[in-house]
Amino acid sequence: MTSSSPPVLPDEHLEASVARLALRYRGQFSAETIQSVITDSYERLAEHAHVRTHLVVLSEHLTKDRLDALAHIQGSPGVGLPRVLFVCTHNAGRSQMAAALLAHRAHRHVVVSSAGTRPAAEVEPAVGQVLAEVGVNLSEAAFPKPLTDEVVQAADIVITMGCGDACPVVPGRRYLDWPTTDPEGAPIDVVRGIRDEIDAHITELLDSLPST
Repeated sequence: MTSSSPPVLPDEHLEASVARLALRYRGQFSAETIQSVITDSYERLAEHAHVRTHLVVLSEHLTKDRLDALAHIQGSPGVGLPRVLFVCTHNAGRSQMAAALLAHRAHRHVVVSSAGTRPAAEVEPAVGQVLAEVGVNLSEAAFPKPLTDEVVQAADIVITMGCGDACPVVPGRRYLDWPTTDPEGAPIDVVRGIRDEIDAHITELLDSLPST
């Protein structure tokens, strides 16, 4: 009887990522689980990538987000800091702005994430510009991420921003819809208006959250 070979990673450089994540999540997730998630993350990102230069790094970031969400689900969901997930179609404009604004204004009292139902290849350049104008830095690690079951299940509040019914519904979660204009290809003044509209929603959201 021959033993089966371990599944092959889609990129040999992912092996180092698996090793780093195995150390980070020692006692929580097996190397096999981590390899499975990072392989799926890589393949999801590769599907929409125009350039694959940074796919390994981005896959590691996405895998970490998914494993953090999974750890929360398996631990004590519903306790700790409020977890807010922003979802739009491409995760390149509206949801990126909303996540950055909430993270900036909540001062680490909220766990913030964002994703897209059909993620784009990159974040809209104007997003970083209009955020910088109001003193908010878009994280260097910000990139369009696919929507996965773990992040939806881990969220206390899911805020949709133009993705219609493409976002899965998990019982017990609070769902909000912010029908905001898509900034893709819009003039910079229009993008500024979208930013300000989202920021007004952020103010209302923060007022509704405990311990913020």
